[in-house]
Amino acid sequence: MIAPASAVAPLVEVSDLRVHFPGRGGGLFQRLPGIVRAVDGVSLTVGRGETLGLVGESGCGKSTLGRAILRLVPSTSGAICFDGVDITTLSEGQLRTVRPRMQLVFQDAGSALNPRWSVRRLVAEPLEIHRGAGGSELRTRVDSLFETVGLDPALGSRLPRQLSGGQRQRVGIARALALEPDLLICDEPTSALDVSVRAQIIELLRGLQTRLGLSYLFIAHDLGVVQRVSDRVAVMYLGKIVETAPCDELFDNPSHPYTRALLAAMPVPDPERARKGSSTTLEGEIPSPSNPPAGCNFCTRCPEKGRVMVERRIDCDRVEPALVSMTPVHAVACHGQPRNMNGA
Repeated sequence: MIAPASAVAPLVEVSDLRVHFPGRGGGLFQRLPGIVRAVDGVSLTVGRGETLGLVGESGCGKSTLGRAILRLVPSTSGAICFDGVDITTLSEGQLRTVRPRMQLVFQDAGSALNPRWSVRRLVAEPLEIHRGAGGSELRTRVDSLFETVGLDPALGSRLPRQLSGGQRQRVGIARALALEPDLLICDEPTSALDVSVRAQIIELLRGLQTRLGLSYLFIAHDLGVVQRVSDRVAVMYLGKIVETAPCDELFDNPSHPYTRALLAAMPVPDPERARKGSSTTLEGEIPSPSNPPAGCNFCTRCPEKGRVMVERRIDCDRVEPALVSMTPVHAVACHGQPRNMNGA
Protein backbone atom coordinates (compact mmCIF):
# COMPACT_ATOMS: atom_id res chain seq x y z
CA MET A 1 0.00 0.00 0.00
CA ILE A 2 1.37 3.39 -1.01
CA ALA A 3 0.77 6.26 1.41
CA PRO A 4 0.93 9.96 0.60
CA ALA A 5 4.44 11.39 0.71
CA SER A 6 3.90 13.05 4.08
CA ALA A 7 4.78 12.45 7.70
CA VAL A 8 1.20 13.34 8.67
CA ALA A 9 -1.12 10.38 9.19
CA PRO A 10 -3.61 9.98 6.33
CA LEU A 11 -7.21 11.04 6.82
CA VAL A 12 -8.50 7.74 5.38
CA GLU A 13 -6.73 4.40 5.51
CA VAL A 14 -8.39 1.35 3.97
CA SER A 15 -6.80 -2.02 4.74
CA ASP A 16 -7.61 -5.26 2.88
CA LEU A 17 -11.24 -4.22 2.41
CA ARG A 18 -13.67 -6.74 0.94
CA VAL A 19 -17.27 -6.14 -0.01
CA HIS A 20 -19.02 -9.32 -1.15
CA PHE A 21 -22.66 -9.73 -2.07
CA PRO A 22 -24.69 -12.93 -2.38
CA GLY A 23 -25.25 -13.99 -5.98
CA ARG A 24 -28.66 -13.99 -7.62
CA GLY A 25 -30.10 -16.59 -9.92
CA GLY A 26 -31.33 -15.64 -13.38
CA GLY A 27 -34.30 -17.98 -13.57
CA LEU A 28 -35.97 -21.14 -12.27
CA PHE A 29 -33.58 -23.57 -13.93
CA GLN A 30 -30.37 -21.51 -13.77
CA ARG A 31 -27.72 -22.35 -11.22
CA LEU A 32 -27.19 -19.71 -8.56
CA PRO A 33 -23.89 -17.88 -9.15
CA GLY A 34 -21.34 -17.61 -6.39
CA ILE A 35 -20.51 -14.66 -4.20
CA VAL A 36 -20.10 -11.36 -6.09
CA ARG A 37 -16.71 -9.94 -5.09
CA ALA A 38 -17.37 -6.27 -5.79
CA VAL A 39 -14.36 -5.14 -3.74
CA ASP A 40 -11.79 -7.84 -3.10
CA GLY A 41 -8.86 -6.93 -0.86
CA VAL A 42 -8.35 -3.21 -1.48
CA SER A 43 -5.84 -1.16 0.51
CA LEU A 44 -5.37 2.56 -0.06
CA THR A 45 -4.96 5.89 1.71
CA VAL A 46 -6.28 9.41 1.21
CA GLY A 47 -4.10 12.14 2.69
CA ARG A 48 -5.30 15.33 4.34
CA GLY A 49 -5.99 17.93 1.67
CA GLU A 50 -5.23 15.40 -1.06
CA THR A 51 -7.19 14.25 -4.09
CA LEU A 52 -6.93 10.54 -4.82
CA GLY A 53 -8.31 9.68 -8.25
CA LEU A 54 -9.89 6.23 -8.57
CA VAL A 55 -10.24 4.99 -12.16
CA GLY A 56 -11.30 1.84 -13.94
CA GLU A 57 -13.91 0.47 -16.33
CA SER A 58 -17.58 0.35 -15.41
CA GLY A 59 -18.30 -2.53 -13.06
CA CYS A 60 -14.84 -2.67 -11.51
CA GLY A 61 -16.10 -1.75 -8.03
CA LYS A 62 -15.20 1.95 -7.80
CA SER A 63 -18.57 3.19 -6.60
CA THR A 64 -19.01 0.27 -4.22
CA LEU A 65 -15.63 1.06 -2.67
CA GLY A 66 -16.62 4.71 -2.20
CA ARG A 67 -19.91 3.78 -0.57
CA ALA A 68 -18.20 1.21 1.65
CA ILE A 69 -15.82 3.90 2.94
CA LEU A 70 -18.90 5.92 3.90
CA ARG A 71 -20.44 2.76 5.35
CA LEU A 72 -23.43 3.08 3.06
CA VAL A 73 -22.86 -0.57 2.12
CA PRO A 74 -21.58 -3.12 4.66
CA SER A 75 -18.03 -4.42 4.36
CA THR A 76 -17.39 -8.15 4.51
CA SER A 77 -13.94 -7.83 6.08
CA GLY A 78 -11.06 -5.41 6.41
CA ALA A 79 -10.69 -2.06 8.13
CA ILE A 80 -11.63 1.53 7.26
CA CYS A 81 -9.84 4.04 9.48
CA PHE A 82 -11.08 7.62 9.33
CA ASP A 83 -8.93 10.10 11.21
CA GLY A 84 -7.39 7.21 13.19
CA VAL A 85 -10.70 5.50 14.11
CA ASP A 86 -11.76 2.17 12.59
CA ILE A 87 -15.32 3.05 11.60
CA THR A 88 -16.18 -0.55 10.65
CA THR A 89 -16.46 -1.27 14.39
CA LEU A 90 -18.73 1.68 15.22
CA SER A 91 -22.40 1.30 16.05
CA GLU A 92 -25.02 3.33 14.19
CA GLY A 93 -25.16 5.77 17.09
CA GLN A 94 -21.39 6.22 17.15
CA LEU A 95 -21.28 6.54 13.38
CA ARG A 96 -23.77 9.40 13.50
CA THR A 97 -21.08 11.63 15.03
CA VAL A 98 -18.60 10.74 12.26
CA ARG A 99 -20.85 10.88 9.21
CA PRO A 100 -21.05 14.70 8.98
CA ARG A 101 -17.30 14.68 8.30
CA MET A 102 -17.69 12.37 5.27
CA GLN A 103 -20.03 13.36 2.45
CA LEU A 104 -20.92 12.11 -1.02
CA VAL A 105 -21.29 14.10 -4.25
CA PHE A 106 -23.47 12.08 -6.62
CA GLN A 107 -23.06 11.57 -10.34
CA ASP A 108 -26.57 12.74 -11.21
CA ALA A 109 -27.74 15.48 -8.85
CA GLY A 110 -31.12 15.49 -10.57
CA SER A 111 -31.95 12.00 -9.33
CA ALA A 112 -30.23 12.51 -5.97
CA LEU A 113 -32.29 15.58 -4.99
CA ASN A 114 -35.88 15.34 -3.79
CA PRO A 115 -37.88 16.71 -6.75
CA ARG A 116 -40.65 18.03 -4.49
CA TRP A 117 -38.45 20.19 -2.27
CA SER A 118 -37.04 23.60 -3.05
CA VAL A 119 -33.28 23.62 -3.37
CA ARG A 120 -33.05 25.90 -0.33
CA ARG A 121 -34.81 23.27 1.77
CA LEU A 122 -32.54 20.58 0.35
CA VAL A 123 -29.41 22.45 1.41
CA ALA A 124 -30.90 23.38 4.78
CA GLU A 125 -31.95 19.83 5.73
CA PRO A 126 -28.52 18.58 6.97
CA LEU A 127 -28.14 21.68 9.13
CA GLU A 128 -31.58 21.19 10.67
CA ILE A 129 -30.97 17.50 11.42
CA HIS A 130 -27.38 17.54 12.65
CA ARG A 131 -26.98 21.09 13.98
CA GLY A 132 -30.50 22.00 15.02
CA ALA A 133 -30.17 25.24 13.05
CA GLY A 134 -33.19 27.40 12.35
CA GLY A 135 -34.47 30.93 11.81
CA SER A 136 -32.11 33.65 10.63
CA GLU A 137 -29.05 31.55 11.46
CA LEU A 138 -30.19 28.84 9.04
CA ARG A 139 -31.07 31.36 6.30
CA THR A 140 -27.69 33.04 6.59
CA ARG A 141 -25.82 29.73 6.47
CA VAL A 142 -27.76 28.49 3.44
CA ASP A 143 -27.21 31.79 1.60
CA SER A 144 -23.50 31.48 2.34
CA LEU A 145 -23.42 27.92 0.97
CA PHE A 146 -25.16 29.02 -2.21
CA GLU A 147 -22.60 31.77 -2.71
CA THR A 148 -19.73 29.39 -1.93
CA VAL A 149 -20.70 27.16 -4.86
CA GLY A 150 -21.40 30.07 -7.19
CA LEU A 151 -25.20 30.18 -7.02
CA ASP A 152 -27.47 33.17 -6.49
CA PRO A 153 -29.38 32.63 -3.20
CA ALA A 154 -32.45 33.92 -5.03
CA LEU A 155 -32.59 30.55 -6.81
CA GLY A 156 -33.35 28.85 -3.50
CA SER A 157 -37.12 28.84 -4.02
CA ARG A 158 -36.86 26.80 -7.22
CA LEU A 159 -37.33 23.06 -7.56
CA PRO A 160 -34.44 20.94 -8.89
CA ARG A 161 -36.15 20.48 -12.27
CA GLN A 162 -36.20 24.26 -12.72
CA LEU A 163 -32.39 24.43 -12.66
CA SER A 164 -29.82 23.46 -15.26
CA GLY A 165 -27.67 20.37 -14.82
CA GLY A 166 -24.70 22.42 -13.68
CA GLN A 167 -26.81 24.35 -11.19
CA ARG A 168 -28.23 21.12 -9.76
CA GLN A 169 -24.72 19.75 -9.31
CA ARG A 170 -23.75 22.93 -7.47
CA VAL A 171 -26.75 22.42 -5.18
CA GLY A 172 -25.55 18.87 -4.53
CA ILE A 173 -22.09 20.16 -3.66
CA ALA A 174 -23.56 22.85 -1.38
CA ARG A 175 -25.60 20.18 0.42
CA ALA A 176 -22.46 18.05 0.84
CA LEU A 177 -20.56 21.05 2.26
CA ALA A 178 -23.30 22.05 4.71
CA LEU A 179 -21.82 20.15 7.67
CA GLU A 180 -18.23 21.26 6.96
CA PRO A 181 -16.85 17.80 6.08
CA ASP A 182 -13.22 16.78 5.87
CA LEU A 183 -13.75 14.21 3.09
CA LEU A 184 -15.82 14.37 -0.08
CA ILE A 185 -16.29 11.22 -2.12
CA CYS A 186 -17.06 12.46 -5.60
CA ASP A 187 -18.69 9.67 -7.60
CA GLU A 188 -18.43 10.64 -11.28
CA PRO A 189 -19.48 14.22 -10.39
CA THR A 190 -18.98 15.61 -13.90
CA SER A 191 -19.84 12.73 -16.25
CA ALA A 192 -23.49 13.83 -16.71
CA LEU A 193 -22.56 17.42 -17.60
CA ASP A 194 -21.75 19.25 -20.81
CA VAL A 195 -18.06 19.83 -21.47
CA SER A 196 -18.09 23.55 -20.63
CA VAL A 197 -20.09 22.99 -17.43
CA ARG A 198 -17.82 20.09 -16.51
CA ALA A 199 -14.82 22.42 -16.57
CA GLN A 200 -16.64 24.88 -14.30
CA ILE A 201 -17.47 22.18 -11.74
CA ILE A 202 -13.90 20.91 -11.76
CA GLU A 203 -12.58 24.40 -11.09
CA LEU A 204 -15.17 24.84 -8.34
CA LEU A 205 -14.06 21.63 -6.63
CA ARG A 206 -10.41 22.59 -6.89
CA GLY A 207 -11.08 26.03 -5.45
CA LEU A 208 -13.12 24.58 -2.58
CA GLN A 209 -10.33 22.19 -1.73
CA THR A 210 -7.83 25.03 -1.48
CA ARG A 211 -10.15 27.23 0.59
CA LEU A 212 -11.56 24.56 2.90
CA GLY A 213 -8.72 22.04 3.12
CA LEU A 214 -10.90 19.20 1.82
CA SER A 215 -9.77 15.71 0.92
CA TYR A 216 -11.29 14.08 -2.16
CA LEU A 217 -11.72 10.52 -3.33
CA PHE A 218 -12.50 11.34 -6.96
CA ILE A 219 -14.13 8.39 -8.74
CA ALA A 220 -14.19 8.65 -12.53
CA HIS A 221 -13.68 6.84 -15.79
CA ASP A 222 -12.61 10.00 -17.65
CA LEU A 223 -8.83 9.99 -17.35
CA GLY A 224 -8.60 13.54 -18.64
CA VAL A 225 -10.62 14.77 -15.65
CA VAL A 226 -8.64 12.58 -13.26
CA GLN A 227 -5.36 13.96 -14.58
CA ARG A 228 -6.59 17.49 -14.02
CA VAL A 229 -7.76 17.12 -10.43
CA SER A 230 -5.71 14.34 -8.80
CA ASP A 231 -2.56 14.32 -6.70
CA ARG A 232 -2.37 10.52 -6.83
CA VAL A 233 -4.22 7.93 -8.88
CA ALA A 234 -5.31 4.38 -8.05
CA VAL A 235 -6.31 2.09 -10.92
CA MET A 236 -8.95 -0.54 -10.14
CA TYR A 237 -9.80 -3.69 -12.05
CA LEU A 238 -12.35 -6.33 -11.05
CA GLY A 239 -12.44 -5.37 -7.41
CA LYS A 240 -8.67 -4.93 -6.92
CA ILE A 241 -6.17 -2.08 -7.09
CA VAL A 242 -3.63 -2.90 -9.81
CA GLU A 243 -1.53 0.28 -9.79
CA THR A 244 -1.15 3.43 -7.72
CA ALA A 245 1.23 6.35 -8.18
CA PRO A 246 1.44 10.15 -8.14
CA CYS A 247 -0.63 11.53 -10.99
CA ASP A 248 2.25 12.76 -13.17
CA GLU A 249 4.20 9.54 -12.61
CA LEU A 250 1.28 7.34 -13.57
CA PHE A 251 0.51 9.25 -16.77
CA ASP A 252 4.18 9.51 -17.76
CA ASN A 253 5.22 6.00 -16.75
CA PRO A 254 2.24 3.62 -16.61
CA SER A 255 3.51 0.19 -15.59
CA HIS A 256 0.51 -2.12 -15.50
CA PRO A 257 -0.74 -3.28 -18.93
CA TYR A 258 -4.30 -2.37 -17.92
CA THR A 259 -3.23 1.18 -17.06
CA ARG A 260 -1.45 1.49 -20.38
CA ALA A 261 -4.56 0.32 -22.21
CA LEU A 262 -6.72 2.89 -20.39
CA LEU A 263 -4.31 5.69 -21.26
CA ALA A 264 -4.12 4.54 -24.89
CA ALA A 265 -7.90 4.83 -25.10
CA MET A 266 -7.89 8.50 -24.09
CA PRO A 267 -9.04 10.79 -26.93
CA VAL A 268 -6.28 12.98 -28.36
CA PRO A 269 -7.36 16.32 -29.91
CA ASP A 270 -4.39 16.45 -32.32
CA PRO A 271 -4.91 14.00 -35.26
CA GLU A 272 -1.14 13.70 -35.86
CA ARG A 273 -0.47 12.76 -32.23
CA ALA A 274 -3.42 10.38 -32.30
CA ARG A 275 -1.96 8.50 -35.30
CA LYS A 276 1.44 8.26 -33.62
CA GLY A 277 -0.02 7.21 -30.25
CA SER A 278 -0.04 3.79 -28.64
CA SER A 279 -2.08 1.06 -30.31
CA THR A 280 -2.62 -0.86 -27.08
CA THR A 281 -6.12 -2.28 -27.04
CA LEU A 282 -7.93 -4.78 -24.88
CA GLU A 283 -9.91 -7.73 -26.18
CA GLY A 284 -12.77 -9.46 -24.45
CA GLU A 285 -14.98 -8.46 -21.56
CA ILE A 286 -14.29 -8.06 -17.85
CA PRO A 287 -14.86 -11.44 -16.16
CA SER A 288 -17.79 -11.74 -13.81
CA PRO A 289 -17.01 -10.64 -10.23
CA SER A 290 -18.89 -13.76 -9.12
CA ASN A 291 -16.37 -15.95 -10.97
CA PRO A 292 -13.02 -14.12 -11.23
CA PRO A 293 -9.90 -15.83 -12.61
CA ALA A 294 -7.98 -17.99 -10.15
CA GLY A 295 -4.68 -16.13 -10.59
CA CYS A 296 -4.26 -12.58 -11.87
CA ASN A 297 -7.64 -10.95 -12.40
CA PHE A 298 -6.40 -9.38 -15.61
CA CYS A 299 -4.86 -12.52 -17.15
CA THR A 300 -7.82 -13.23 -19.46
CA ARG A 301 -7.27 -9.92 -21.30
CA CYS A 302 -3.58 -9.20 -20.72
CA PRO A 303 -1.40 -8.77 -23.84
CA GLU A 304 1.72 -9.41 -21.72
CA LYS A 305 0.71 -12.80 -20.30
CA GLY A 306 2.60 -14.90 -22.86
CA ARG A 307 5.84 -12.97 -22.37
CA VAL A 308 5.59 -13.17 -18.59
CA MET A 309 4.99 -16.91 -18.62
CA VAL A 310 8.06 -17.45 -20.85
CA GLU A 311 10.49 -14.93 -19.35
CA ARG A 312 9.43 -15.06 -15.72
CA ARG A 313 8.13 -18.63 -15.73
CA ILE A 314 5.10 -17.53 -13.75
CA ASP A 315 1.67 -18.94 -14.54
CA CYS A 316 -0.52 -15.82 -14.46
CA ASP A 317 -3.62 -18.05 -14.66
CA ARG A 318 -2.83 -19.56 -11.27
CA VAL A 319 -0.66 -17.12 -9.27
CA GLU A 320 -2.15 -13.83 -8.08
CA PRO A 321 0.29 -10.88 -8.11
CA ALA A 322 0.69 -8.76 -5.00
CA LEU A 323 0.63 -4.96 -5.10
CA VAL A 324 4.34 -4.24 -4.59
CA SER A 325 6.43 -1.09 -4.65
CA MET A 326 8.56 -0.31 -7.70
CA THR A 327 9.57 2.99 -6.10
CA PRO A 328 8.65 4.52 -2.74
CA VAL A 329 5.54 6.10 -4.34
CA HIS A 330 4.68 3.75 -7.23
CA ALA A 331 3.16 0.29 -6.70
CA VAL A 332 2.01 -2.26 -9.28
CA ALA A 333 0.31 -5.65 -9.10
CA CYS A 334 1.80 -7.43 -12.12
CA HIS A 335 4.12 -10.42 -12.52
CA GLY A 336 5.74 -8.69 -15.48
CA GLN A 337 7.16 -5.83 -13.36
CA PRO A 338 10.20 -5.82 -11.05
CA ARG A 339 9.33 -7.40 -7.71
CA ASN A 340 11.08 -4.77 -5.58
CA MET A 341 12.58 -1.31 -5.73
CA ASN A 342 16.01 -2.75 -6.67
CA GLY A 343 14.59 -4.15 -9.93
CA ALA A 344 14.82 -7.82 -8.96
